[in-house]
Amino acid sequence: MPIPPFVSRLREHVGTDLLWLPGVSGVVLDEGGRVLLGRRADNGRWAVLSGILDPGEQPAVGLAREVLEESGVHVEVVALTSVHTGEPVQYPNGDRAQYLDLCFWCRPLAGEAHVADDESLEMGWFATDALPSDLVESSAQRLADTLAYVADHARGTATTRFVRG
Repeated sequence: MPIPPFVSRLREHVGTDLLWLPGVSGVVLDEGGRVLLGRRADNGRWAVLSGILDPGEQPAVGLAREVLEESGVHVEVVALTSVHTGEPVQYPNGDRAQYLDLCFWCRPLAGEAHVADDESLEMGWFATDALPSDLVESSAQRLADTLAYVADHARGTATTRFVRG
């Protein structure tokens, strides 16, 4: 995965110390209820599309940018569906990070899903009841939260999911 330039500049000062970073992820659902997933190049597992926000970037704008860069699909960002703090991660180079993830429900507007950068090995649309067995756990949670939000939205009772603890 390419490291955003602003993170590289931070690393010059903090080395491999834990960085707190804002992340965004998108559950892109088409009219048939299928979800867009990418097989990640770093671990070979399927996941919802995600990325790190640039400094000052609005979350919905950043997510739409990430989805387009990774999949070639233009999306409408519909709603914030969940907010989660992930566990700290350590990368093979020793860098450590922890992400605050803002997950959004998105609809595809244009473009055919394809691998559009070096972050993914494959792109695919999946029925929500026929997901790949190697789906990343955090993506499964984001998908579940978003599907619950969409169902609540249809009933007029949608609320963003927050982990309370």
